[in-house]
Amino acid sequence: MSTNLYKRLLSLLPDDPVQTGAVSAVYADGTAQVTLDGAGGLLRVRNPLLQPNGARVYLQGGAITGPAPDLPYVLIEV
Repeated sequence: MSTNLYKRLLSLLPDDPVQTGAVSAVYADGTAQVTLDGAGGLLRVRNPLLQPNGARVYLQGGAITGPAPDLPYVLIEV
């Protein structure tokens, strides 16, 4: 039985987190600038769904993955 140590290491790493934000600019090259909820950071990500300016979206792995509901942001510390 052979063991691929690289695959075992990758299985220990977490997946990319799902983030939410609002599209603040749309570019002709198929990307968009998104303002993240919370700290308000900016990301330029792929926009395969062609979400318009002002749309609330989910982000994962450097791309918009879908529309997000327009709900208030709440941070709960435990």
